[in-house]
Amino acid sequence: MFSAYAKIDQHRYREIFGLDFEQFEKGQLFHHRPGITISQQDNVDEATDTMNSAQLHYDQHYASNTEWQHCLGVSTMTLQKVLGGSWKTFARKDRIIEFTSIAMTHPVFGGDTLYAESEILGVEECPEDECGILRVETRGTNQHGDIVTRVTYNIRIYKAGQHPYYGSLDCQLSGDKFSAYALQADGSLKESVGIYFEDLQPGELYEHAAYKLISPDEAISHAQRSLEWNPKYVDPDFYKNYLARPGESSLPPVTESYWMGAMTACTTRTLGRVVANLAWTDVKLHREVFPNEKLRVTSEIIDKRESRSRPDQGIVNVLTRCYDEAQQEVLSYRRTLLVYRKDRGPYEAAGY
Repeated sequence: MFSAYAKIDQHRYREIFGLDFEQFEKGQLFHHRPGITISQQDNVDEATDTMNSAQLHYDQHYASNTEWQHCLGVSTMTLQKVLGGSWKTFARKDRIIEFTSIAMTHPVFGGDTLYAESEILGVEECPEDECGILRVETRGTNQHGDIVTRVTYNIRIYKAGQHPYYGSLDCQLSGDKFSAYALQADGSLKESVGIYFEDLQPGELYEHAAYKLISPDEAISHAQRSLEWNPKYVDPDFYKNYLARPGESSLPPVTESYWMGAMTACTTRTLGRVVANLAWTDVKLHREVFPNEKLRVTSEIIDKRESRSRPDQGIVNVLTRCYDEAQQEVLSYRRTLLVYRKDRGPYEAAGY
């Protein structure tokens, strides 16, 4: 089974994504997870950001007088969500070189949940090239199983050892614990979503890949949305002229609550079986963080125990650290987490 981790050292693992070209075969079927529920606001944003003049997408009074009765999802939004949902399996791609067919086969409305699955239609070796070419059909379905789009395209995938990031890593860990997929009864592969309680062992350290970079616009917009209207965070001129220290960035810093949250989000692929955060303790922010810094995150399993009140879950204590490009620790904290046990939780019922 294909691995979702590389072994870096004893009890130290790094998250990895995607398959090498040689690991793909004609006839393979991949079910991508997670899905995403879209809203009418997502639809409005896509239409207005692209200056789409078709009022059917954002004028409900107009749409109610059409056969659809509701604002119709923008087809390019559907395309982006469905292809974006396939990223984990095709993470070692160079680029898509051709769309041979894009068919919208069922309407999409706000409130629909979109899922993606990809079938490998063909492989082309391309001797003397660092990449091979896959012919792929990616299908988008809604929460009812209706196929809403079929997209056929050709994509360049790096061969083994050729990808600039993954090429030097040992990506051959075996066993269900490290597998990137769950094998289905029909032979298809469903992307996995984290490690169960039983498989998380004290002393293990996971490097969350690859890094997080917060853009200047992202930093300001999240400050504004959280009502943090201190000009230190939202006014670049104010910060540059009055608060910036010599040798530091002239951009407004990221609010502490947002960059801590963004670092925590980096842990959610390995800790994808978490039911809830029970506690945060010993949170240390060693300095301010600024936009465009590359930050990487690790999580160490400290200890664990079975839950006394929840037989389908266990309790895990985790130490998470964040480092900058100079390998200096900028953040650390401990969390107590509820984690699902194997074969428990909502996964099968929810299609995961």
